[in-house]
Amino acid sequence: MKDDWRSAGGAVVCIGETMAALAPAPSASLESADDLRVSVAGAESNVAMYLADLGIPVSWLSAVGDDALGRRVLAEVGAAGVDVSGVRCDPERPTGLLVKEPSGSRTRVHYYRGNSAASAMGPDVLDDAKLRSASVVHLTGVTPALSPSCRKLVTTALTVPAGERPYAISFDVNHRPALWPPGTAATVLRDLADRADITFVGLDEARDLWDADLEPADVRRLLPHPCLLVVKDGGHAAIAFSDEGTWTVPALGTDVVEPVGAGDAFAAGVLTGLLRGEGMERALRLGHITASSALKVTADHGPLPDSARIERLLDLPTHEWAAGAGQLAC
Repeated sequence: MKDDWRSAGGAVVCIGETMAALAPAPSASLESADDLRVSVAGAESNVAMYLADLGIPVSWLSAVGDDALGRRVLAEVGAAGVDVSGVRCDPERPTGLLVKEPSGSRTRVHYYRGNSAASAMGPDVLDDAKLRSASVVHLTGVTPALSPSCRKLVTTALTVPAGERPYAISFDVNHRPALWPPGTAATVLRDLADRADITFVGLDEARDLWDADLEPADVRRLLPHPCLLVVKDGGHAAIAFSDEGTWTVPALGTDVVEPVGAGDAFAAGVLTGLLRGEGMERALRLGHITASSALKVTADHGPLPDSARIERLLDLPTHEWAAGAGQLAC
């Protein structure tokens, strides 16, 4: 990994599965709804779309089926400004599907992605020429849960020594319990997360995976090797650890419509801040601003505030952000 990856043009490559998504209206029950809204959903393409919104050149690598849902996925992700030219079209396997089941403040997700086109991805995805000009390659813990070949893809990417690749690797733990056989996720995800250059993990998922009593500093002791570790403490704050110090930035107060996709938006905001050469506090603020946009919509990808408002929020003195974070998202 080059030391100057932040100033190397800012190109990002995101790798992982995106599915078609079906969901009733936020106040409707899946059992009784007459209509379901079709959208697209995938952690890595969510990150890619928000990066594109923020002006970062980004490509998404994946596979979809040669079917109507696959074409819809490609069209929507591409329309967001993401380069989808490296996505493979599989003539024999289908595009994955998920169904959202709203329930109060939580949303249960049902996956129908067994033997999907993306589950057949393997380490050869890393041969794509786009990686040679990337500053960052973004992966998540969803991909290694999909199949042995997908796990090999992520493991191979994270095994390449930093000095032998031109890009930094960003990894979001993104634990999806429904995708893992019981008792397998904790060890695999800890090993992968500790190999990345930049790692994102929610405090809640760290507690679910590794120890119910963990605090952010304990997570850093569990994952000592990333150059940057960002621990997301829900709607409270984000805490970043690096060799240069520790930063804590409160979250924005937001009326939550649906939480799905907010972590991906947060990662995109932080990566954008880093690629622009912003300080860590501003990068974390941008993560919160971007996450707030995702929380306000039922889709995984929501509209950002205009650039002028984003800049005003980023420029607030630290004490004003901390004191008024609950009202800043209005």
